[in-house]
Amino acid sequence: MRNAWDDVPEADQARASARTSRRLRLRTARAALTVLALGQALGAAADCGPAALGTSRVLTLPREAAAYGRAQHGPLPLQPGEVVITFDDGPRPASTPLVLQALKAECARATFFMNGEPMLADAALAREVKAQGHSVGLHGFRHPHFASLPASEQLGDLRAAEAAYREVFGGRAAAYRFPFLEETPVLREALAASRYTVMSVDLGVEDWEPQSAQQMADKLAQRLAASSGGIVLLHDAQDRTAAALPLLLRTIKAQGLRVVHLQWREE
Repeated sequence: MRNAWDDVPEADQARASARTSRRLRLRTARAALTVLALGQALGAAADCGPAALGTSRVLTLPREAAAYGRAQHGPLPLQPGEVVITFDDGPRPASTPLVLQALKAECARATFFMNGEPMLADAALAREVKAQGHSVGLHGFRHPHFASLPASEQLGDLRAAEAAYREVFGGRAAAYRFPFLEETPVLREALAASRYTVMSVDLGVEDWEPQSAQQMADKLAQRLAASSGGIVLLHDAQDRTAAALPLLLRTIKAQGLRVVHLQWREE
């Protein structure tokens, strides 16, 4: 019995067969890539282990003149029992690597608000923070008390911090946290004009004050229980924080809380 294919010239049959063969190879390659990606994802999840704190989800925010943190503004769009881990004042070679190590051990991702001066001084460490999947925002250039400075110096510090970020990471940061949480009208206006998200906090443990790891953990547990989660303020430039972080992360896990990682949309 003849079919329509028999009436197609041999040259056309050859070209059609070649196209079919290419499509099959492409499908096979895509399938292999899918299996590889799935295997890598499962392997990464397996590395965390069921006892690890982990990162439950990613919250991607738009680049807009928003402000979050119940200490000064409205809350982030989090569910009860969700926490966002944040660090200020780094990077610092003596402590930031230990912070990264503790986060990696628990497969938890955080947001680091860096000062421009140490960012430039330890650019490789700053890039390593981002390379490990964490988000990076600005925290001023030198960490001054802005309210005591004239407007020109406040704006100069912001421009210097922005220039440091461009030099180290390329592009532009999306988020900013005021040093000492001391917000000023002149900088709020400048940040809004450039569509920065201003990040305040919901709770902290005063980790810049002398205290033991257990004291910090007890304080964190108490405040998380009272707030049902939120934005947690820590400092990766503090030795005591780096030493206490494994216990602090276990405390978050013991409270049954879930880590949310903040990201911002690309420009």
